[in-house]
Amino acid sequence: MHTLPSQEWQLKKKALVSNADDSSGSTPGERNVIDFEASGVIGTGATRVDQRIAASRGELTRTPILFENCQSIEYAGVLTMLPALLAQGLMDYKPHYEKIEDVYYDMDTTILFLSFMYLCRIHNPEQLRHISPGEFGKLLGLDRIPEAKCLRTRMKQICQQNKSEQWGMAQAHQWVEAEETTIFYIDGHAKVYCGDQANLGKKHISRLKLCLPAIMEFWVNNYQGMPYFVVTGQVNEKLGEMFSLQIIPLLLKQIALPISEQALMDDPDLPRFTLTFDREGYSPKAFKDYWEEYRVAVLTYNKNVKDKWPESEFEEYVIIKEDGKEVKMKLAEREIEMEGMKIREVRKKGEDLHQTSILTTNRKLSITLIAIYMFARWCQENFFKYLRQEYDIDRLMYYHVKQINEGVMVVNPVHSKLTQLLKKTRGKISREQSKLYILNEENVSSELETAPHYLEKQATLMNELEKFKEEEQKLIEQRKQQTYKIEVKDMPEDKRYTTLDMEGKLFQNIIKMICYRAETTVSLLLNSEIYAKQEEIRSLVKSIIKTKGDLQPDYQQKTLTVKLYTQSTPRNNHALEKLCELLTDTETLFPGTDLRLIYKLATN
Repeated sequence: MHTLPSQEWQLKKKALVSNADDSSGSTPGERNVIDFEASGVIGTGATRVDQRIAASRGELTRTPILFENCQSIEYAGVLTMLPALLAQGLMDYKPHYEKIEDVYYDMDTTILFLSFMYLCRIHNPEQLRHISPGEFGKLLGLDRIPEAKCLRTRMKQICQQNKSEQWGMAQAHQWVEAEETTIFYIDGHAKVYCGDQANLGKKHISRLKLCLPAIMEFWVNNYQGMPYFVVTGQVNEKLGEMFSLQIIPLLLKQIALPISEQALMDDPDLPRFTLTFDREGYSPKAFKDYWEEYRVAVLTYNKNVKDKWPESEFEEYVIIKEDGKEVKMKLAEREIEMEGMKIREVRKKGEDLHQTSILTTNRKLSITLIAIYMFARWCQENFFKYLRQEYDIDRLMYYHVKQINEGVMVVNPVHSKLTQLLKKTRGKISREQSKLYILNEENVSSELETAPHYLEKQATLMNELEKFKEEEQKLIEQRKQQTYKIEVKDMPEDKRYTTLDMEGKLFQNIIKMICYRAETTVSLLLNSEIYAKQEEIRSLVKSIIKTKGDLQPDYQQKTLTVKLYTQSTPRNNHALEKLCELLTDTETLFPGTDLRLIYKLATN
């Protein structure tokens, strides 16, 4: 590899740093030369030799943040997300984690870099090999970003503290308190596991229409799809089980807005909060338990609805959505009784005369709000789709296998296997009975001469049918000897369930939730009058993140000016200009410095 003598390289490095005082700033070509020459000393882009040597000796007290005057930096637009990231609590991890000392990339730098990485759609550390390390490092005030191995090492050091749940719950409480949320949306998301190290329970993956080994995550969002927190099942827990085991206790103890016992006594219909979910969590008995034990209301779709309400019961309501548009709905309401508890049933009649039935135990919501909140559940489905596509939410940081608590109750695999065989046998019986019915009908309507032929076929089918019924009874008796659920310790050693260490996944989920919230916040700041569709605003935000720009630090005035290059259309430039004004008014300081961020268009 070609290298310059150390003295000559140091002179080139000083020449680049001196450009920070030059109004023109360094060009990409100039920075590329210096980054290349540094590869012969420490590594590509590693121009801050003294600080790196000090870090290797354990003498560096903090990561030096020093911005340089640069032209045409890739991904400079990601700095527009910084005010929103900080407002959403990106740096609120500090009360929960211990500092990682004597390293060049400390926790502030690592967490900020991860958020920038996810916003730029760099899904994993290995993809950093396709990114210029020196150029991306300039966005953080560093000489270069960490390489993949260094980043994974730092993330493992952070996750070894096992504080992700503590940080996540504290952050969720802050969001709920700020947004005054009392309606929570819960839905499950399966992360398919394709490895062979862990023995996971199988789940039905609706988007693939297959049963595969998977980890089940249960997300809690608000009615706009903004995430609060996520919990993970150990084996194959269903949504109803997770309500009682984790979700409701966490909401009551750590997250939900507090309601005094006196207020609950004064108003018998007042719930602590309301859970909204799909038919997977349907259970009238559980609805009653949630209300009587926790004073928690539910809002969900009804199941097995066969009757039709008369047309005269429906009234037309005009509902104004958040974007100001009016929507007309035909709604009707009745009070029904299930499991000895009175429940409100609301039905919406569609244009095709289909009636959608909604159940709720919340007696405070109006009929229109019930419909609005229930149909807003699709925001959570859109949230899952967006995070899978844009943030690679299913990716794991590492695949460490953990043993499950031996006392955990799981579905008996033998019982499940017998149930599967029984289902197949009953299917065979049903098909044979259908064939026998058809033969009987044909025999009755046929000529007398053909009767012996049909009787022979019927006898054959009767024998087959008798065999299948004997097999069915045998399987039933075998299944009776197996309990439906057993403890993990009672499973065979080679089939015993294990799980994956989800600490790293949870840590990434929290940062990705903050990134999603920050991206949503910036999209709301853009002019909604210009962009009619949410997809257009999201596309513009992604375009802004990838925009090139100039960095101009002024250490005398204590400012860092970000000059963004233009977008593809005049209306996008107009929206970006307005956004820059709003972001500058926040007077955000770059973390670890006293530099106030100023945003401008480069053409101004």
